[in-house]
Amino acid sequence: MGDFSSLGKLLESAQEHSTVVGKVWLTVLFIFRILVLSAAAEKVWGDEQSGFTCDTKQPGCQNVCYDVTFPISHIRFWVLQIIFVSTPTLIYLGHILHLVRMEQKLKSNETSGADKQALLGHKPKGPIRDEQGKICLKGVLLRTYVFNIIFKTLFEVGFIVAQYFLYGFELKPLYTCSRWPCPNTVNCYISRPTEKTIFIIFMLAVACVSLLLNLVEMYHLGFTKCRQGLRYRRAHSVCDTESKVPSEDVVVPFVQNYPYFPAHAPPPASFPTEPHFNLSEPDGTFPVHNSRSVYKQNRENMAVERNGKPDTADVKISKTVSSVPGSPSSQQRRPSHSSRYSSNKTRMDDLKI
Repeated sequence: MGDFSSLGKLLESAQEHSTVVGKVWLTVLFIFRILVLSAAAEKVWGDEQSGFTCDTKQPGCQNVCYDVTFPISHIRFWVLQIIFVSTPTLIYLGHILHLVRMEQKLKSNETSGADKQALLGHKPKGPIRDEQGKICLKGVLLRTYVFNIIFKTLFEVGFIVAQYFLYGFELKPLYTCSRWPCPNTVNCYISRPTEKTIFIIFMLAVACVSLLLNLVEMYHLGFTKCRQGLRYRRAHSVCDTESKVPSEDVVVPFVQNYPYFPAHAPPPASFPTEPHFNLSEPDGTFPVHNSRSVYKQNRENMAVERNGKPDTADVKISKTVSSVPGSPSSQQRRPSHSSRYSSNKTRMDDLKI
């Protein structure tokens, strides 16, 4: 049983990177399994085959009956159970050592390959250690730890069921055997059946405790991670709402008046599709007399070219334009009586030509 020393050292190093329940599980494995099996199993089960006797002198019958009664020795069965149950933990430890080694390589190549990684767009992975230098259970390492617990639970259940189907949980003082080469049904006896039964029950109880610890650790790990996730989501949602909703005293620059800002008025119902200008206003940018005067002048010029009189509509339009307040005709000085008649006479003479 001295071969358990190397296994114990490996499991001790894995204990540093486990949860509280995982450390309790490793303690139970060390004390109540490895230590008890190393110290007491040899003395209790040392005469397992030598103390097995049958009431026959037939050669080979006793060995055949012993093989039927105990398909595998209890000590070897428990050793296999410890090895299989400890294997997921050793794999988890190997994964930790691999990640630590890779992190050290990245740190050593950080200065030399920083520019190259920046050009290629490679983002460095987060460290697996926190500020205190402890291993953080997150990401790939967390998944490895969860698989470690699951496989340990499956192995525990498998070995408990296998022990029950192989030879049960109790040793009887008398066994019967009728296999060849025994001439007939013979009776076989084992030594110290009560002591061995107590030892079997003790090892079974330790296996059940380990199984319970695995289930508790799985629940504890899942509950802790779910609680951390809920806290992170609540904090993230609060930060988002505080950043999206401004206070009433805060002035948002370069933002139109939209209804989702409580400090601003709602926008107008619709925007005008076509510009509406009142051209009849006297103070407008484009007075109406300008366009009408141009129209009147054009009509008069066309009439002169045709050797005819101006239309009556143009005369009416000119009167209307002259009556508009603010027009140039109303603002200009009225001509005298003589000048008015002289201008009309000249115009009539021109038209007669």
